Amino acid sequence: MDSQRLTEFYHGFFIDTPQGNNAFSLAARRHKKLFVPPLVRGELKDVQPGEAIVFSEIVPGSGEVNATGLRQFVHIARPDQDIFIVDNHNHAFSCWSAGVLSGVIPPGSTLVHVDQHKDTRIPDAPPVGDFCHYANAVLNVGNFIPPAVDLGWFSRVVQVGTAEAFDIEPPDPFILDIDLDIFAPMMDHIPYVLKISRLRRWIPRARVITIATSPFFMDQPAAITILQELF
Repeated sequence: MDSQRLTEFYHGFFIDTPQGNNAFSLAARRHKKLFVPPLVRGELKDVQPGEAIVFSEIVPGSGEVNATGLRQFVHIARPDQDIFIVDNHNHAFSCWSAGVLSGVIPPGSTLVHVDQHKDTRIPDAPPVGDFCHYANAVLNVGNFIPPAVDLGWFSRVVQVGTAEAFDIEPPDPFILDIDLDIFAPMMDHIPYVLKISRLRRWIPRARVITIATSPFFMDQPAAITILQELF
């Protein structure tokens, strides 16, 4: 897949205006800006915890929670598979756009979305202009799937957030989208072995895989450890 546009856009920058993920509780937060890491081509070993705050939110009873993410996003390019590892999940939209524009993701594909959340809230504006800019300026971690469907990238979204849903066999071809918050403590009611075994079975079959390390819900070193176990 040609990811040049992605690497040009994702050069490492801050969002300090009330847009995208930075719009959450911005007026009430002390920390007013979020870092978006650069994207590099690499391997699994290049996925490392970062020190910059990439998500900030006011949590009732806990106050302001500032979460650090990844040092860099990583595109692992294999002969028949492209894997993108990001921290906040809305960046998957940018990766999908590169796949569609490169012809790697056929329009009308099936998206298998493994997550404790559905991420199907409706964004405030439809996709216009540059898809990467849209993913950061308008989209957030909870609303990035509907515009991908509206654009015709996906004709079917299979939601996998229960033990029963892990029993499916995705139809070929499909795009696999994993939020590692499916392994968060609140999701322990789904057996760990079941999640690992099913994902390991699906990963080799997916042409494109997007994986979010989910800083707000997952300790990042723990998320990276799970990521390594999956591969």
